[in-house]
Amino acid sequence: MATDYDAPRKSDDDLSEDSIEELKTRRGDASSSNVDVDETEMAEGFELPGADLSGEEMSVRVVPRQADEFTCTSCFLVHHRSQLAEDGKNGPVCTECAA
Repeated sequence: MATDYDAPRKSDDDLSEDSIEELKTRRGDASSSNVDVDETEMAEGFELPGADLSGEEMSVRVVPRQADEFTCTSCFLVHHRSQLAEDGKNGPVCTECAA
């Protein structure tokens, strides 16, 4: 059950003054504030792994590696030369993989 810690607290005297009818109406009001959500609308925005994407076309512009970039031999990502940690016997390694 959620608790509103910013709400003023009631003392024991205040709690004993509440009648059963008031408590029942409060409980009914609290449960009626639930929002109905259509779960089918939420599910339409998600794609499952392995979904058939054969009819989809992708347009991605591929830029070749620039002169001031290198491909890390550990993570195989293209980085700028400023992220070069070492140029070992296996090839260049980025600062993220060397750490």
